[in-house]
Amino acid sequence: MWFRMLGVGAVASIAALTIALALTDRLSLYINPESSWFAVSMAVLALIGSVLSVLLPLGAAEDHGHDHGDAPAPAEHDHAHHPDPRTARQLVGTAATIAGGVLALGVAGTMLAVPPATLSAELAASRNTGAAPLFQGADTVALAITGDTASFGIGDWASVFATATDPEVFDGTEISLTGFVARGQGGFDLTRLIITHCVIDAQPASLPVAADDIPSNGQWVTVTGTIRDVDGQLQVKAASVKPVDQPKDPYEF
Repeated sequence: MWFRMLGVGAVASIAALTIALALTDRLSLYINPESSWFAVSMAVLALIGSVLSVLLPLGAAEDHGHDHGDAPAPAEHDHAHHPDPRTARQLVGTAATIAGGVLALGVAGTMLAVPPATLSAELAASRNTGAAPLFQGADTVALAITGDTASFGIGDWASVFATATDPEVFDGTEISLTGFVARGQGGFDLTRLIITHCVIDAQPASLPVAADDIPSNGQWVTVTGTIRDVDGQLQVKAASVKPVDQPKDPYEF
């Protein structure tokens, strides 16, 4: 029963926590909402499997196949010089069960003890390599040229800023975007973390903002302003920088 609780109990705990996060609309703090259906489906299957496993009588799996006739008892000297290989397998299985159970319980305990929280501005800065964003392509730039940018977020505009070959095309475009502040030279970077699948692959996207007043590092703000071409480099000339609370969906996907 102890081994069963380590394995099945821990898996059931993680599955239940996954479903609870989905029901409270907090699963998106860990994974892309488009993948939520898969995570929840697997959690439901894990719970069903856990229930069926608990219903299985203890020892039923081990007893199966061992009552097919009486095998001749091995001689005593064989036990002395040739240990039963099943004993070694049982030891390995026990060790694997304990290790897996402790790991699963650790994950479940962490999820219970640590409330869901967004990734920090410091983490975004540590992941910022200065390279062009990897999550967008030429289609984004082409769409921006047509002026169809109503749905653009910071990630989309960061791709345009990094890859546009004719920056003057976007000069004068008005935008209003929300992100957190990452201080830079002569202004600040309006930043948001972009998630492809889950928080592990989160990438920072930033837009340089020229403003008179620079908020504190990590502060969430809504910037309203105009894109300007400054010596071939695009930046946002802020008309207003309004401090706001962290949005319910802090990531872009």
